Amino acid sequence: MEAQVQVVTRLRAAFRSGLTVPEQFRRSQLLQLVALLKDNEEAILTALHSDLRRPKFESVLAEIEMVSTELHHALSNLSSWMKPQYVDKNLATKLDDCFVRREPVGLVLVVGPWNYPLQLLLLPLVAAIAAGNCVILKPSEISAATDGLIAELLPRYLHQDCYAVVSGGAEETSALLTIPFDHIFYTGSQAVARLVLQAAAVHLTPVTLELGGKCPCFIHDQVDVAAAARRLAWSKFFNAGQSCVAPDFVLCSAATRDALLPALRDTLQEFYSQEPQKSPHLSRIVSPRHCTRLTELLEKTSGKVVIGGESDPEDKYIAPTVVVDVAEDDALMKEEIFGPILPIVTVESVTEGIDFINRHDKPLALYVFSDSSSVVRQVLEKTSSGGFCSNDGIVHMTLPGLPFGGVGASGWGKYHGRWGFETFSHQRACMLRGWALERLNGLRYPPYSEDKLGWLRWTTLKEIKLTKTLLMETVWGRAE
Repeated sequence: MEAQVQVVTRLRAAFRSGLTVPEQFRRSQLLQLVALLKDNEEAILTALHSDLRRPKFESVLAEIEMVSTELHHALSNLSSWMKPQYVDKNLATKLDDCFVRREPVGLVLVVGPWNYPLQLLLLPLVAAIAAGNCVILKPSEISAATDGLIAELLPRYLHQDCYAVVSGGAEETSALLTIPFDHIFYTGSQAVARLVLQAAAVHLTPVTLELGGKCPCFIHDQVDVAAAARRLAWSKFFNAGQSCVAPDFVLCSAATRDALLPALRDTLQEFYSQEPQKSPHLSRIVSPRHCTRLTELLEKTSGKVVIGGESDPEDKYIAPTVVVDVAEDDALMKEEIFGPILPIVTVESVTEGIDFINRHDKPLALYVFSDSSSVVRQVLEKTSSGGFCSNDGIVHMTLPGLPFGGVGASGWGKYHGRWGFETFSHQRACMLRGWALERLNGLRYPPYSEDKLGWLRWTTLKEIKLTKTLLMETVWGRAE
Protein backbone atom coordinates (compact mmCIF):
# COMPACT_ATOMS: atom_id res chain seq x y z
CA MET A 1 0.00 0.00 0.00
CA GLU A 2 2.83 2.39 0.88
CA ALA A 3 4.48 1.77 -2.50
CA GLN A 4 1.18 2.44 -4.29
CA VAL A 5 0.74 5.75 -2.45
CA GLN A 6 4.27 6.75 -3.48
CA VAL A 7 3.48 5.98 -7.14
CA VAL A 8 0.26 7.99 -6.96
CA THR A 9 2.06 10.91 -5.32
CA ARG A 10 4.73 10.92 -8.04
CA LEU A 11 2.19 10.86 -10.85
CA ARG A 12 -0.02 13.53 -9.28
CA ALA A 13 2.97 15.83 -8.97
CA ALA A 14 3.79 15.28 -12.64
CA PHE A 15 0.23 16.08 -13.67
CA ARG A 16 0.09 19.23 -11.57
CA SER A 17 3.31 20.38 -13.21
CA GLY A 18 1.48 20.46 -16.56
CA LEU A 19 3.94 18.03 -18.16
CA THR A 20 1.28 15.88 -19.87
CA VAL A 21 -0.83 18.73 -21.27
CA PRO A 22 1.09 19.96 -24.38
CA GLU A 23 0.19 18.25 -27.64
CA GLN A 24 3.83 17.51 -28.41
CA PHE A 25 4.24 15.55 -25.18
CA ARG A 26 1.09 13.53 -25.86
CA ARG A 27 2.35 12.74 -29.36
CA SER A 28 5.74 11.69 -28.08
CA GLN A 29 4.20 9.18 -25.67
CA LEU A 30 1.83 7.77 -28.29
CA LEU A 31 4.80 7.33 -30.65
CA GLN A 32 6.64 5.53 -27.87
CA LEU A 33 3.75 3.06 -27.67
CA VAL A 34 4.02 2.54 -31.43
CA ALA A 35 7.70 1.73 -30.91
CA LEU A 36 6.89 -0.61 -28.02
CA LEU A 37 4.62 -2.71 -30.22
CA LYS A 38 7.08 -2.76 -33.11
CA ASP A 39 10.17 -3.56 -31.05
CA ASN A 40 8.58 -6.27 -28.91
CA GLU A 41 6.12 -8.09 -31.17
CA GLU A 42 7.71 -11.51 -30.69
CA ALA A 43 7.88 -11.11 -26.91
CA ILE A 44 4.22 -10.04 -26.86
CA LEU A 45 3.15 -13.02 -28.98
CA THR A 46 5.13 -15.38 -26.75
CA ALA A 47 3.46 -14.00 -23.61
CA LEU A 48 -0.02 -14.26 -25.11
CA HIS A 49 0.67 -17.83 -26.21
CA SER A 50 1.87 -18.67 -22.72
CA ASP A 51 -1.29 -17.27 -21.14
CA LEU A 52 -3.92 -18.48 -23.62
CA ARG A 53 -2.15 -20.77 -26.10
CA ARG A 54 -3.45 -18.24 -28.59
CA PRO A 55 -2.54 -18.67 -32.28
CA LYS A 56 -0.23 -15.98 -33.65
CA PHE A 57 -2.87 -14.94 -36.21
CA GLU A 58 -5.47 -14.18 -33.53
CA SER A 59 -2.98 -12.38 -31.26
CA VAL A 60 -1.68 -10.17 -34.06
CA LEU A 61 -5.22 -9.36 -35.22
CA ALA A 62 -6.89 -8.83 -31.85
CA GLU A 63 -4.07 -7.36 -29.79
CA ILE A 64 -1.24 -5.80 -31.79
CA GLU A 65 -3.17 -4.56 -34.83
CA MET A 66 -6.11 -3.31 -32.75
CA VAL A 67 -3.81 -1.20 -30.58
CA SER A 68 -1.72 -0.09 -33.58
CA THR A 69 -4.85 1.08 -35.44
CA GLU A 70 -6.00 3.00 -32.37
CA LEU A 71 -2.61 4.65 -31.99
CA HIS A 72 -2.44 5.83 -35.60
CA HIS A 73 -6.04 7.06 -35.44
CA ALA A 74 -5.24 9.10 -32.34
CA LEU A 75 -2.04 10.52 -33.83
CA SER A 76 -3.88 11.53 -37.01
CA ASN A 77 -6.73 13.26 -35.19
CA LEU A 78 -5.19 14.58 -31.98
CA SER A 79 -4.82 18.18 -33.19
CA SER A 80 -8.47 18.45 -34.19
CA TRP A 81 -9.66 16.76 -30.97
CA MET A 82 -7.76 19.28 -28.87
CA LYS A 83 -9.17 22.37 -30.61
CA PRO A 84 -11.83 24.43 -28.80
CA GLN A 85 -15.37 23.70 -29.95
CA TYR A 86 -17.19 26.99 -30.53
CA VAL A 87 -20.93 27.02 -29.83
CA ASP A 88 -23.96 28.99 -31.02
CA LYS A 89 -24.58 32.28 -29.20
CA ASN A 90 -27.66 34.30 -28.30
CA LEU A 91 -28.21 38.07 -28.52
CA ALA A 92 -26.75 38.66 -25.06
CA THR A 93 -23.45 36.92 -25.92
CA LYS A 94 -22.81 38.08 -29.48
CA LEU A 95 -19.59 39.85 -28.52
CA ASP A 96 -18.25 36.97 -26.37
CA ASP A 97 -16.09 33.96 -27.20
CA CYS A 98 -18.11 30.89 -26.18
CA PHE A 99 -16.53 27.48 -26.53
CA VAL A 100 -15.96 24.05 -25.01
CA ARG A 101 -12.39 23.30 -23.97
CA ARG A 102 -11.27 19.67 -23.54
CA GLU A 103 -9.02 19.35 -20.51
CA PRO A 104 -7.44 16.22 -18.98
CA VAL A 105 -9.26 14.93 -15.91
CA GLY A 106 -6.02 14.18 -14.01
CA LEU A 107 -4.83 10.81 -12.68
CA VAL A 108 -6.56 7.80 -14.21
CA LEU A 109 -6.64 4.17 -13.02
CA VAL A 110 -7.10 1.52 -15.73
CA VAL A 111 -7.87 -2.00 -14.50
CA GLY A 112 -7.54 -4.55 -17.31
CA PRO A 113 -8.88 -8.09 -17.83
CA TRP A 114 -7.15 -11.35 -18.73
CA ASN A 115 -8.95 -12.32 -21.95
CA TYR A 116 -7.29 -9.66 -24.15
CA PRO A 117 -4.60 -8.60 -21.68
CA LEU A 118 -2.74 -6.26 -24.02
CA GLN A 119 -5.54 -4.73 -26.10
CA LEU A 120 -7.96 -4.01 -23.26
CA LEU A 121 -5.24 -2.39 -21.18
CA LEU A 122 -3.52 -0.35 -23.90
CA LEU A 123 -6.60 0.94 -25.75
CA PRO A 124 -7.81 2.96 -22.74
CA LEU A 125 -4.19 3.98 -22.13
CA VAL A 126 -4.01 5.43 -25.67
CA ALA A 127 -7.18 7.44 -25.04
CA ALA A 128 -6.01 8.66 -21.64
CA ILE A 129 -2.61 9.75 -23.01
CA ALA A 130 -4.27 11.51 -25.96
CA ALA A 131 -6.45 13.40 -23.50
CA GLY A 132 -3.40 14.51 -21.51
CA ASN A 133 -3.70 12.44 -18.33
CA CYS A 134 -1.35 10.53 -16.06
CA VAL A 135 -2.20 6.83 -15.84
CA ILE A 136 -1.74 3.86 -13.52
CA LEU A 137 -2.25 0.49 -15.22
CA LYS A 138 -3.33 -2.58 -13.27
CA PRO A 139 -3.02 -5.68 -15.53
CA SER A 140 -4.79 -8.91 -14.65
CA GLU A 141 -2.69 -11.33 -12.61
CA ILE A 142 -4.50 -14.24 -14.28
CA SER A 143 -2.71 -13.59 -17.58
CA ALA A 144 0.59 -13.66 -15.69
CA ALA A 145 3.02 -13.70 -18.63
CA THR A 146 1.48 -10.66 -20.28
CA ASP A 147 1.18 -8.91 -16.92
CA GLY A 148 4.90 -9.36 -16.33
CA LEU A 149 5.83 -8.23 -19.83
CA ILE A 150 3.76 -5.04 -19.59
CA ALA A 151 5.28 -4.24 -16.20
CA GLU A 152 8.72 -4.66 -17.74
CA LEU A 153 8.16 -2.76 -21.00
CA LEU A 154 6.02 0.26 -20.08
CA PRO A 155 8.65 1.97 -17.89
CA ARG A 156 11.22 1.55 -20.67
CA TYR A 157 9.08 3.39 -23.22
CA LEU A 158 6.83 5.84 -21.37
CA HIS A 159 7.70 8.71 -19.03
CA GLN A 160 8.00 7.12 -15.59
CA ASP A 161 6.77 10.22 -13.76
CA CYS A 162 3.49 10.11 -15.70
CA TYR A 163 2.70 6.42 -16.27
CA ALA A 164 3.12 3.39 -14.04
CA VAL A 165 2.18 -0.29 -13.81
CA VAL A 166 1.03 -1.86 -10.55
CA SER A 167 0.96 -5.67 -10.57
CA GLY A 168 -0.61 -8.08 -8.12
CA GLY A 169 -3.88 -9.81 -7.35
CA ALA A 170 -7.19 -8.93 -5.75
CA GLU A 171 -5.50 -7.57 -2.60
CA GLU A 172 -3.41 -5.08 -4.59
CA THR A 173 -6.41 -4.03 -6.67
CA SER A 174 -8.50 -3.47 -3.53
CA ALA A 175 -5.73 -1.36 -2.03
CA LEU A 176 -5.51 0.74 -5.20
CA LEU A 177 -9.23 1.38 -5.12
CA THR A 178 -8.98 2.98 -1.68
CA ILE A 179 -6.84 5.76 -3.19
CA PRO A 180 -8.60 8.77 -4.75
CA PHE A 181 -8.37 8.93 -8.56
CA ASP A 182 -9.88 11.34 -11.05
CA HIS A 183 -11.31 8.54 -13.20
CA ILE A 184 -11.42 4.74 -12.98
CA PHE A 185 -11.69 2.62 -16.12
CA TYR A 186 -12.56 -1.03 -15.42
CA THR A 187 -12.99 -3.91 -17.85
CA GLY A 188 -14.21 -7.24 -16.46
CA SER A 189 -17.08 -8.96 -14.71
CA GLN A 190 -20.26 -7.48 -13.28
CA ALA A 191 -19.46 -8.89 -9.84
CA VAL A 192 -16.13 -7.05 -9.59
CA ALA A 193 -17.67 -3.95 -11.21
CA ARG A 194 -19.97 -3.61 -8.20
CA LEU A 195 -16.94 -3.58 -5.88
CA VAL A 196 -15.25 -0.97 -8.08
CA LEU A 197 -18.35 1.21 -7.93
CA GLN A 198 -18.56 0.92 -4.14
CA ALA A 199 -14.92 1.96 -3.78
CA ALA A 200 -15.29 4.82 -6.27
CA ALA A 201 -18.39 6.14 -4.51
CA VAL A 202 -16.34 6.91 -1.38
CA HIS A 203 -14.35 9.52 -3.34
CA LEU A 204 -17.14 10.42 -5.84
CA THR A 205 -14.84 9.19 -8.61
CA PRO A 206 -16.38 8.85 -12.09
CA VAL A 207 -16.17 5.32 -13.47
CA THR A 208 -16.24 3.73 -16.91
CA LEU A 209 -17.35 0.08 -16.80
CA GLU A 210 -16.72 -2.18 -19.78
CA LEU A 211 -18.54 -5.37 -18.88
CA GLY A 212 -20.16 -8.13 -20.90
CA GLY A 213 -23.26 -10.24 -20.61
CA LYS A 214 -25.02 -12.67 -22.87
CA CYS A 215 -24.75 -11.36 -26.44
CA PRO A 216 -27.54 -12.85 -28.60
CA CYS A 217 -27.26 -13.85 -32.24
CA PHE A 218 -30.64 -14.00 -33.97
CA ILE A 219 -30.52 -16.02 -37.19
CA HIS A 220 -33.46 -15.47 -39.53
CA ASP A 221 -34.86 -18.17 -41.82
CA GLN A 222 -33.84 -16.18 -44.90
CA VAL A 223 -30.07 -16.47 -44.70
CA ASP A 224 -27.06 -17.97 -46.45
CA VAL A 225 -26.60 -20.85 -43.99
CA ALA A 226 -23.05 -21.77 -45.02
CA ALA A 227 -21.82 -18.17 -44.73
CA ALA A 228 -23.70 -17.71 -41.46
CA ALA A 229 -22.07 -20.84 -40.02
CA ARG A 230 -18.57 -19.62 -40.90
CA ARG A 231 -19.08 -16.12 -39.50
CA LEU A 232 -20.83 -17.42 -36.39
CA ALA A 233 -18.15 -20.05 -35.70
CA TRP A 234 -15.31 -17.58 -36.21
CA SER A 235 -16.75 -14.92 -33.91
CA LYS A 236 -17.84 -17.45 -31.25
CA PHE A 237 -14.70 -19.61 -31.07
CA PHE A 238 -12.12 -16.85 -31.65
CA ASN A 239 -9.94 -16.90 -28.51
CA ALA A 240 -11.87 -20.03 -27.44
CA GLY A 241 -14.99 -17.94 -26.89
CA GLN A 242 -13.30 -15.79 -24.25
CA SER A 243 -14.52 -12.50 -25.72
CA CYS A 244 -17.01 -10.14 -24.12
CA VAL A 245 -18.59 -9.51 -27.54
CA ALA A 246 -18.68 -13.15 -28.66
CA PRO A 247 -22.14 -14.48 -29.58
CA ASP A 248 -23.21 -16.09 -26.32
CA PHE A 249 -26.21 -17.95 -27.70
CA VAL A 250 -28.21 -18.35 -30.92
CA LEU A 251 -31.91 -17.66 -31.40
CA CYS A 252 -33.47 -19.30 -34.47
CA SER A 253 -36.38 -21.40 -35.67
CA ALA A 254 -36.27 -25.18 -35.54
CA ALA A 255 -35.97 -25.31 -39.33
CA THR A 256 -33.02 -22.91 -39.32
CA ARG A 257 -31.38 -24.85 -36.50
CA ASP A 258 -31.66 -28.09 -38.46
CA ALA A 259 -30.05 -26.46 -41.48
CA LEU A 260 -27.38 -24.71 -39.40
CA LEU A 261 -26.07 -27.73 -37.47
CA PRO A 262 -24.51 -29.63 -40.41
CA ALA A 263 -23.04 -26.38 -41.69
CA LEU A 264 -21.48 -25.75 -38.27
CA ARG A 265 -20.06 -29.28 -38.15
CA ASP A 266 -18.44 -28.83 -41.54
CA THR A 267 -17.15 -25.38 -40.61
CA LEU A 268 -15.61 -26.50 -37.32
CA GLN A 269 -13.92 -29.42 -39.02
CA GLU A 270 -12.59 -27.05 -41.68
CA PHE A 271 -11.36 -24.58 -39.04
CA TYR A 272 -9.92 -26.97 -36.46
CA SER A 273 -9.77 -30.43 -38.15
CA GLN A 274 -11.36 -33.63 -36.88
CA GLU A 275 -9.16 -33.43 -33.78
CA PRO A 276 -9.56 -29.85 -32.51
CA GLN A 277 -7.36 -30.48 -29.46
CA LYS A 278 -4.38 -30.96 -31.78
CA SER A 279 -5.19 -27.89 -33.86
CA PRO A 280 -2.72 -24.99 -33.57
CA HIS A 281 -5.56 -22.61 -34.45
CA LEU A 282 -7.62 -23.05 -31.26
CA SER A 283 -6.84 -21.16 -28.04
CA ARG A 284 -7.04 -22.65 -24.58
CA ILE A 285 -9.04 -21.67 -21.51
CA VAL A 286 -7.03 -19.26 -19.38
CA SER A 287 -6.91 -21.32 -16.16
CA PRO A 288 -7.97 -24.67 -14.64
CA ARG A 289 -10.55 -22.84 -12.52
CA HIS A 290 -12.25 -21.32 -15.57
CA CYS A 291 -12.07 -24.68 -17.33
CA THR A 292 -13.84 -26.34 -14.39
CA ARG A 293 -16.55 -23.69 -14.42
CA LEU A 294 -17.27 -24.40 -18.08
CA THR A 295 -17.33 -28.19 -17.71
CA GLU A 296 -19.73 -27.81 -14.79
CA LEU A 297 -22.05 -25.71 -16.95
CA LEU A 298 -22.10 -28.52 -19.52
CA GLU A 299 -22.86 -31.06 -16.80
CA LYS A 300 -25.77 -28.98 -15.51
CA THR A 301 -27.42 -28.23 -18.85
CA SER A 302 -30.66 -29.99 -19.72
CA GLY A 303 -29.89 -29.41 -23.41
CA LYS A 304 -28.38 -31.91 -25.82
CA VAL A 305 -24.74 -31.67 -26.87
CA VAL A 306 -24.69 -32.27 -30.64
CA ILE A 307 -21.19 -31.03 -31.49
CA GLY A 308 -18.08 -31.30 -29.30
CA GLY A 309 -18.45 -31.55 -25.55
CA GLU A 310 -15.02 -33.10 -24.93
CA SER A 311 -12.67 -31.56 -22.38
CA ASP A 312 -9.18 -32.05 -20.94
CA PRO A 313 -8.67 -30.03 -17.75
CA GLU A 314 -4.91 -30.68 -17.66
CA ASP A 315 -4.59 -29.16 -21.14
CA LYS A 316 -7.14 -26.43 -20.27
CA TYR A 317 -8.99 -27.62 -23.36
CA ILE A 318 -12.70 -27.60 -24.11
CA ALA A 319 -13.80 -28.56 -27.60
CA PRO A 320 -15.91 -26.18 -29.69
CA THR A 321 -19.33 -27.26 -28.48
CA VAL A 322 -22.90 -26.72 -29.68
CA VAL A 323 -25.91 -27.50 -27.48
CA VAL A 324 -29.52 -27.68 -28.70
CA ASP A 325 -32.93 -27.94 -27.00
CA VAL A 326 -31.80 -25.28 -24.53
CA ALA A 327 -34.57 -23.73 -22.43
CA GLU A 328 -34.63 -20.11 -21.31
CA ASP A 329 -34.00 -21.12 -17.68
CA ASP A 330 -31.20 -23.58 -18.53
CA ALA A 331 -27.89 -23.39 -16.64
CA LEU A 332 -26.20 -22.21 -19.85
CA MET A 333 -28.58 -19.24 -20.02
CA LYS A 334 -28.11 -17.94 -16.46
CA GLU A 335 -24.67 -16.39 -16.86
CA GLU A 336 -22.24 -15.27 -19.54
CA ILE A 337 -20.56 -18.43 -20.84
CA PHE A 338 -17.20 -16.90 -21.81
CA GLY A 339 -15.98 -20.09 -23.42
CA PRO A 340 -16.36 -22.29 -26.52
CA ILE A 341 -19.92 -23.45 -25.75
CA LEU A 342 -22.76 -22.30 -28.02
CA PRO A 343 -26.38 -22.92 -26.92
CA ILE A 344 -29.14 -22.74 -29.51
CA VAL A 345 -32.55 -21.59 -28.30
CA THR A 346 -35.56 -22.13 -30.55
CA VAL A 347 -37.91 -19.25 -31.38
CA GLU A 348 -40.40 -19.41 -34.20
CA SER A 349 -40.64 -15.77 -35.30
CA VAL A 350 -38.81 -12.47 -35.39
CA THR A 351 -41.25 -11.08 -32.83
CA GLU A 352 -40.62 -13.99 -30.46
CA GLY A 353 -36.87 -13.49 -30.85
CA ILE A 354 -37.16 -9.76 -30.07
CA ASP A 355 -39.33 -10.49 -27.03
CA PHE A 356 -36.74 -13.00 -25.79
CA ILE A 357 -33.94 -10.45 -26.12
CA ASN A 358 -35.93 -7.73 -24.39
CA ARG A 359 -36.76 -9.95 -21.38
CA HIS A 360 -33.11 -9.98 -20.40
CA ASP A 361 -30.38 -7.47 -19.56
CA LYS A 362 -29.26 -5.26 -22.42
CA PRO A 363 -26.27 -6.98 -24.01
CA LEU A 364 -22.88 -5.54 -24.95
CA ALA A 365 -23.44 -6.64 -28.55
CA LEU A 366 -26.40 -7.90 -30.57
CA TYR A 367 -26.08 -9.79 -33.85
CA VAL A 368 -28.64 -10.47 -36.56
CA PHE A 369 -28.03 -12.77 -39.53
CA SER A 370 -30.58 -12.29 -42.29
CA ASP A 371 -30.90 -11.68 -46.02
CA SER A 372 -33.83 -9.38 -45.25
CA SER A 373 -32.92 -5.76 -44.55
CA SER A 374 -36.38 -5.22 -43.07
CA VAL A 375 -35.75 -7.94 -40.48
CA VAL A 376 -32.37 -6.43 -39.60
CA ARG A 377 -33.98 -3.00 -39.26
CA GLN A 378 -36.83 -4.39 -37.15
CA VAL A 379 -34.48 -5.99 -34.63
CA LEU A 380 -32.29 -2.87 -34.57
CA GLU A 381 -35.21 -0.55 -33.85
CA LYS A 382 -36.99 -2.73 -31.27
CA THR A 383 -34.04 -3.72 -29.08
CA SER A 384 -31.23 -2.01 -27.17
CA SER A 385 -27.59 -3.06 -26.90
CA GLY A 386 -24.14 -1.58 -26.55
CA GLY A 387 -23.30 -2.38 -30.18
CA PHE A 388 -25.13 -3.90 -33.13
CA CYS A 389 -23.87 -5.80 -36.16
CA SER A 390 -25.71 -7.59 -38.92
CA ASN A 391 -24.42 -10.67 -40.75
CA ASP A 392 -21.14 -10.87 -38.83
CA GLY A 393 -19.75 -10.89 -35.32
CA ILE A 394 -17.14 -8.94 -33.33
CA VAL A 395 -15.93 -6.86 -36.30
CA HIS A 396 -17.87 -3.72 -35.37
CA MET A 397 -15.52 -3.16 -32.42
CA THR A 398 -12.46 -2.86 -34.70
CA LEU A 399 -13.54 0.51 -36.14
CA PRO A 400 -12.18 3.49 -34.13
CA GLY A 401 -14.97 5.72 -35.44
CA LEU A 402 -17.63 3.67 -33.62
CA PRO A 403 -18.04 3.97 -29.85
CA PHE A 404 -17.43 0.78 -27.90
CA GLY A 405 -19.29 0.27 -24.65
CA GLY A 406 -22.32 -1.25 -23.03
CA VAL A 407 -25.68 -0.08 -21.80
CA GLY A 408 -27.27 -0.92 -18.47
CA ALA A 409 -25.82 -4.14 -17.02
CA SER A 410 -23.36 -4.50 -19.92
CA GLY A 411 -21.48 -1.35 -19.03
CA TRP A 412 -21.33 2.41 -18.53
CA GLY A 413 -19.46 4.77 -20.80
CA LYS A 414 -17.63 4.26 -24.07
CA TYR A 415 -14.26 4.50 -25.74
CA HIS A 416 -12.31 3.86 -28.99
CA GLY A 417 -11.19 6.79 -31.15
CA ARG A 418 -12.60 10.18 -30.21
CA TRP A 419 -15.04 8.52 -27.83
CA GLY A 420 -12.12 7.49 -25.59
CA PHE A 421 -10.59 10.96 -25.81
CA GLU A 422 -13.90 12.43 -24.62
CA THR A 423 -14.19 9.88 -21.79
CA PHE A 424 -10.87 10.98 -20.31
CA SER A 425 -11.47 14.70 -20.92
CA HIS A 426 -13.38 17.29 -18.95
CA GLN A 427 -15.59 19.32 -21.28
CA ARG A 428 -15.11 22.75 -19.76
CA ALA A 429 -17.67 25.43 -20.67
CA CYS A 430 -15.85 28.71 -21.38
CA MET A 431 -17.07 32.25 -22.00
CA LEU A 432 -14.55 35.03 -22.58
CA ARG A 433 -16.21 38.40 -22.06
CA GLY A 434 -14.84 41.93 -22.25
CA TRP A 435 -16.07 45.20 -20.78
CA ALA A 436 -18.04 46.55 -23.74
CA LEU A 437 -21.75 47.44 -23.54
CA GLU A 438 -21.75 47.71 -19.76
CA ARG A 439 -24.76 50.05 -19.96
CA LEU A 440 -26.87 47.17 -21.30
CA ASN A 441 -25.97 45.11 -18.24
CA GLY A 442 -27.98 47.58 -16.20
CA LEU A 443 -31.06 45.63 -17.28
CA ARG A 444 -30.05 42.75 -15.04
CA TYR A 445 -28.84 44.70 -12.01
CA PRO A 446 -30.97 45.68 -9.01
CA PRO A 447 -33.09 47.54 -8.33
CA TYR A 448 -35.32 45.31 -10.48
CA SER A 449 -38.38 46.64 -12.31
CA GLU A 450 -41.11 45.45 -14.63
CA ASP A 451 -39.56 47.53 -17.43
CA LYS A 452 -36.21 45.78 -17.07
CA LEU A 453 -37.89 42.38 -17.03
CA GLY A 454 -39.89 43.30 -20.11
CA TRP A 455 -36.77 44.28 -22.04
CA LEU A 456 -34.99 41.03 -21.08
CA ARG A 457 -38.02 39.01 -22.15
CA TRP A 458 -38.12 40.93 -25.40
CA THR A 459 -34.54 39.87 -26.22
CA THR A 460 -35.51 36.24 -25.57
CA LEU A 461 -38.59 36.62 -27.77
CA LYS A 462 -36.50 38.13 -30.58
CA GLU A 463 -34.15 35.12 -30.39
CA ILE A 464 -37.09 32.70 -30.65
CA LYS A 465 -38.61 34.57 -33.61
CA LEU A 466 -35.25 34.63 -35.39
CA THR A 467 -34.87 30.88 -34.91
CA LYS A 468 -38.38 30.26 -36.26
CA THR A 469 -37.68 32.46 -39.28
CA LEU A 470 -34.47 30.59 -40.11
CA LEU A 471 -36.28 27.28 -39.70
CA MET A 472 -39.12 28.30 -42.01
CA GLU A 473 -36.67 29.54 -44.64
CA THR A 474 -34.85 26.20 -44.52
CA VAL A 475 -38.07 24.21 -44.84
CA TRP A 476 -39.37 26.48 -47.62
CA GLY A 477 -36.08 26.18 -49.46
CA ARG A 478 -36.33 22.40 -49.36
CA ALA A 479 -39.94 22.52 -50.51
CA GLU A 480 -38.90 24.54 -53.53
